[in-house]
Amino acid sequence: MRYLLMIYGNDEDWTQQSEEELQPIMNEHESFTSDLQKAGAFVASEALQPSATTTTIRLEQGKPLLTDGPYIESKEQVGGFYLIDVDNLDDALSWAKRLASFEENPVVVWPAIDM
Repeated sequence: MRYLLMIYGNDEDWTQQSEEELQPIMNEHESFTSDLQKAGAFVASEALQPSATTTTIRLEQGKPLLTDGPYIESKEQVGGFYLIDVDNLDDALSWAKRLASFEENPVVVWPAIDM
């Protein structure tokens, strides 16, 4: 079953840190990704641009309305994700706990629907 591990955080936390400050976390992500691949659980992952670069599209009176920015006002935004394929929720939660341990940001585990 596939699960999306969404990493939430504050855009400013990332944009205001130096390369030296970010490097230990990036090293952890490389190790985490490598271990997911070795376990056969890795499907995809990406870091995302800051929320100010997003566009939200809503239907307004039957027509698409585009607005800059995320669809909600929040201090935390999705900063990246891992899409994993594991046997069950317990396995997904185990990977998510490891991710949260070095990310120090909330990680949401979201089951995908097999279409």
